[in-house]
Amino acid sequence: MQTLAHFGDGGPGPWILFLPVIWALVIGGGIALLRRAGWRGRGGPGRPAPDDHSPITVLGHRFASGEIDEDEYWRRLSVLDEQFGRPGKGGAA
Repeated sequence: MQTLAHFGDGGPGPWILFLPVIWALVIGGGIALLRRAGWRGRGGPGRPAPDDHSPITVLGHRFASGEIDEDEYWRRLSVLDEQFGRPGKGGAA
């Protein structure tokens, strides 16, 4: 019985693998593009879920609720930035 992969007998030979490889590259490229664009599923587009217990977040909640004024907020935030640092902030390392 002849199979499609017989090149010498008039079959497509190794070219039969071409279409599945192309589809695998297209699907893999689509997944990579979606991940690069920020699609992460339930976590939201590109942003990690905020840590509700981090000191900077707690300080922001206190300022938003009116427990502290703006001057105290900025003073405490500068101290917390020195301790914990914010990623992506331009500065000397």
